[in-house]
Amino acid sequence: MLSQSIEGALNEHCKQEFYAAYLYLSMAAHCDAQSLTGFAHWLELQSQEEQVHAMRFYRFILDRGGRVRLQSIPQPPTEFPSPLALFEQALAHEQEVSSMIDALYTRAGSEGDHAAQAFLQSFIQEQVEEEKTATQIVETLRMAGDNKAALLMIDRELAQRVSTALTTAPNQRFA
Repeated sequence: MLSQSIEGALNEHCKQEFYAAYLYLSMAAHCDAQSLTGFAHWLELQSQEEQVHAMRFYRFILDRGGRVRLQSIPQPPTEFPSPLALFEQALAHEQEVSSMIDALYTRAGSEGDHAAQAFLQSFIQEQVEEEKTATQIVETLRMAGDNKAALLMIDRELAQRVSTALTTAPNQRFA
């Protein structure tokens, strides 16, 4: 059974994962409108991955006898001055998520909730990869500078991303 403190924190983080999905989808829409369809594709897949993360939190709360309390999701920004600024914002967001997950892990530890700590461990590892990937894209965009040909090459590279989000049949639950 979850403590009220952990349950509330997990519900808050579930909201944050849904917000991340909205943020990446907003970024994708912006890129698509700029004819950067590779960027848009990459960001759409990232949005899907964040939705899977949110559902993992949702399921974990229920599996531990908690109550899911869905909250309002703030509207994400819709305009970004450049692809570099967009990915700098994505990196900052991933760093913020890492901090939130670290705080959740610490809270679970202080309350002796080993199941929550075990659950959060995979997210801690995931965040290392998320920050690394966002950093690499930011650094690549910085190297490209104002070179439009380089930007188009990056766009083509990002279009190659394949979904790694877990998929389930309609009657299955997220694992």
